[in-house]
Amino acid sequence: MNVEWGAFDAAAESWLCALTAFEVARRLVGADDPQTRDVLVKLGAGISNFGSLEQRVRRVEITSWDGRKLPAYYVSAGEPDLCSPAVICISREDETGAMLLGRLLPVIASRGMAALVVGYDDVSNGWHRQSDILSSCLDYLSAQQEVDASRIGIYGEGLSAALATDSALADRRIAAAVCDGGLWNWARTQASISWMTETSHLPDDHLASAHRARLARRLKCPILVVAGGRSIVSVPEGIKLESDCTAARIDLKLLVPRTASLTIGEFENFAACDEDIFAWMEHKLAHASAS
Repeated sequence: MNVEWGAFDAAAESWLCALTAFEVARRLVGADDPQTRDVLVKLGAGISNFGSLEQRVRRVEITSWDGRKLPAYYVSAGEPDLCSPAVICISREDETGAMLLGRLLPVIASRGMAALVVGYDDVSNGWHRQSDILSSCLDYLSAQQEVDASRIGIYGEGLSAALATDSALADRRIAAAVCDGGLWNWARTQASISWMTETSHLPDDHLASAHRARLARRLKCPILVVAGGRSIVSVPEGIKLESDCTAARIDLKLLVPRTASLTIGEFENFAACDEDIFAWMEHKLAHASAS
């Protein structure tokens, strides 16, 4: 029996390593490379094989208050007798939910954490309000027997980081958020002022700091902002936001992904970044339970 379980664990580990390898390959070949389709097919097969192996991944549909359906992937925590934390994960605008799931499964699988993975296009298209969709996702997770409804976080990258901010503002059930801290809406507001006044609007540093901190203070949960790389938040703006929030005693942390220089350009160490993100999420959701 122990040999069988050892083989089972080895198979699961192999599939998770394969998913990470496919993600590396996908990033190296580029979106226009003819090999990209083959990589995506193999990525989908890897997800299916891991899901069937551990019975932990399944396709689901989230039903909104008006009966609309949102396709999603549910990843079980694997601990049916425990009340586990959970995270809603939203892909960036140029990726599907399946792509994000393939990248995050190796990070989530060993953490005793449930996850609901959705695609940016599915959330942002065809619905009345994105916050209503994500509230429906919260409803779905809260109804799962293995999930602790008081320990649900949200994670968005790319433009989905702004969606995560809006969701955390609209629904106080979110206990931790990996988001943009309101910087996307702040930038759009500044651009609108410049356009309407036909000037280059440069706000006073003190007023800008107060406004950034005020936006972040509206988020009543701990915040992690990822800046640089493929994020919509620049490193200088992220540093300013973290500084403003530290002065205002707001629980906000900045994370800048590590990169490596290759002949094809800079390559973001996404695996290390994802580990840092979910280690932070795991810590904050544990703290939410203790609170």
